Amino acid sequence: MDGGVDDSHDPFLLKGMAEAVPRIRKALQEEEHILVYGDYDADGVSSTSLMIYLLRYLGASFDIYIPHRSNEGYGLHNHALDWAVQQGVSLVITVDTGISAVHQIAYAAELGIDVIVTDHHEPPELLPEAFALINPKLPDCPYPFKGLAGVGVAYKLAEALLDGKVPEEWSEIAAIGTVADLMPLLGENRSLVRKGLASMRKSPFPGVRALLEVSGITMNTVSAVNIAFGLAPRINASGRLDHAGRAVALLTTADSDEAGQLASELDLLNKERQMVVERIVGEATDKLIRQIGDGRPPDIIVLADQGWNVGVVGIVASKLLERYYRPVIILDIHPETGMCKGSARSIPGLDIYEALTSCAGLMDHYGGHPAAAGMSLHRDNLDAFAAALNEYAAAVLTPEHLIPVTAADGDIPISDLTLQAALELDRLAPFGMSNPLPKFIVRGAAVKETRKMGQEGKHLKLVLQQGRHTIEAVAFGKGELADLLPGGTMIDVLAELSVNEWNGSRKPQLMLQDLAVPEAQLFDLRGTADAVRQAVRLKEVLQPYSGSTPFTAAAVFKNSRLSPLNDLKGMSLWVYDEEAGINVLHHGQAEADGKVSLLCLLDMPETPEQLDALLTAFPQAENIALLHARRDGHDRLQVPTRDHFKVLYKLLASIAATAVPEHEVLLRLSRQSSLSVRMLGRMLDVFEELDFIERTGGMISFVSQPAAKNLSASRHFVRLGQTAEMEQYFMESSPRELENWMQARRQGVS
Repeated sequence: MDGGVDDSHDPFLLKGMAEAVPRIRKALQEEEHILVYGDYDADGVSSTSLMIYLLRYLGASFDIYIPHRSNEGYGLHNHALDWAVQQGVSLVITVDTGISAVHQIAYAAELGIDVIVTDHHEPPELLPEAFALINPKLPDCPYPFKGLAGVGVAYKLAEALLDGKVPEEWSEIAAIGTVADLMPLLGENRSLVRKGLASMRKSPFPGVRALLEVSGITMNTVSAVNIAFGLAPRINASGRLDHAGRAVALLTTADSDEAGQLASELDLLNKERQMVVERIVGEATDKLIRQIGDGRPPDIIVLADQGWNVGVVGIVASKLLERYYRPVIILDIHPETGMCKGSARSIPGLDIYEALTSCAGLMDHYGGHPAAAGMSLHRDNLDAFAAALNEYAAAVLTPEHLIPVTAADGDIPISDLTLQAALELDRLAPFGMSNPLPKFIVRGAAVKETRKMGQEGKHLKLVLQQGRHTIEAVAFGKGELADLLPGGTMIDVLAELSVNEWNGSRKPQLMLQDLAVPEAQLFDLRGTADAVRQAVRLKEVLQPYSGSTPFTAAAVFKNSRLSPLNDLKGMSLWVYDEEAGINVLHHGQAEADGKVSLLCLLDMPETPEQLDALLTAFPQAENIALLHARRDGHDRLQVPTRDHFKVLYKLLASIAATAVPEHEVLLRLSRQSSLSVRMLGRMLDVFEELDFIERTGGMISFVSQPAAKNLSASRHFVRLGQTAEMEQYFMESSPRELENWMQARRQGVS
């Protein structure tokens, strides 16, 4: 079955429709001036646009009003009704708002204005006394489908007024609002969005065509996912950073040039919105880290500051929730009044509306749903507000609630992820809320190719292989993982299967939702310019992938390195030691048993004893990052051979027949051999131990007839061989060779 049957229901099953339709017809007949009152989000913009098309079609006299998000806020406002009276309005039709406007609708009645409410939000216990209330969620409304968006309710009003003969292209506007407002794509929504997408692929609306173009979406393949991630953010950007009227103008213009101009403006606003969000996310994250130090974040994260644009705080909350997987509330503080306006986003384990209700007395206003809410309160109440919410959360949340879980539809080998399979899945579209695109787990795939793509390398592209079968995989926003997934890495992925169309060719492609590397990894970042900064970056990149296990990290470095304590917050810090091997400076969050998520070697060990102490201290390091500098070739040790010592013995016999200063001996030896001064100094230690030379007061003299001794009897000779071998592995070997050698050494140590 291709996406279900037409699940449309009679609009007059909606309670209030029977009263609303004759009132609107009376207004049309008597040429009353009508006001369409909408909301500033994509659903509100779509609902307002649809009503404009309807009232134009009916030849009505009308105005529209959408409040400014930050200056006025959500809902019906008395000052807007005062303005409406001045315009001669006698009938207000609300779209995507109004069900809670008890006082405002009473005020409208005093002004002699009738109000018809069309809305889809949860109705409060006390309902406004409007001329008509149309909302499928009203407790006594018999309408069989309760999941309509605000634009869906407006569409039903259009059906009722036009006897079911709604122009097909209007379904495009309904589809945009339904998908953007995250309504379930089931039943009537499903058929309405399918119809809208089919129309959008040949859209007569200049605004829709221009919006698709600036979003980089091919018209003939537009999908619900494109609406959610391409069109909706640009429409929403209008209401977040400017005024939603610009988006309404775009969706309702008949002029292609105007549409192109408006679409470009919304695209620029969306880019600005992204930068604003990025800035606030950074500031909020820094603020949280300062608050918690090395500790864990609170059960409900509450952060507030001045200059955090109230239009984007909900997006910021979503970003922090994704990172910390806890309910998050982000608030903007007005610098003069001290009033805070904010947005909350929550996880399935905690109903944020109920949590807010538990401390309602601390807020001036609040409203919302289990997963998202808005609120306003004074700055003086912020600490008590955060404390009360966390007290509530402590009684509700369990450790299991704080572990993100994604449902998968099965384990699938790459050989089954074919183009035909992707095309078959596409027949189940449109995908969205309550009808998600199926997710599959692919286990044991080898990374064949890795590269970054997109602006500034923000996105990740992989080629995965199982046996002789390969498939491309894309992960948006995961470009930083490219350095950590070299060819040959074995990974498990959670992904959606899609069709990639490019230059007329089609092939299957995985859209990665998550990935795991089951085996411990060795990250080869030798020679990095700033080892400390790289260690911090690695910690930030890997932390979100730690799952339910607390993420712990440790850094090991030479005593001579300037203290990096300030930058390496939360990490266990260790230094190499000539006597003990390594010593701890600061324990951080590392486990006592040496099990760490990430072990960063800012410097390589200088001796085998230091390496063995390192392996003993961290027997269960999940990942090791090599961040040490590469020693200059002229200063490296070589694995010593008898020939090295034969040549040196002859040179010493000619140079140091009588006592000569050691620094002069080393200088002359380095000129006459290919060995480094450092290597020659270690070899002199061997000769001294075997009584081939004498060292006294910085002078060296050759012993002319020493007793015969085997080189292997020298402790310095054995140590030099071990140190040179270690250095060779750390400086020159491939990551795989070094990993295998360290593993063999670890087993020898244990």
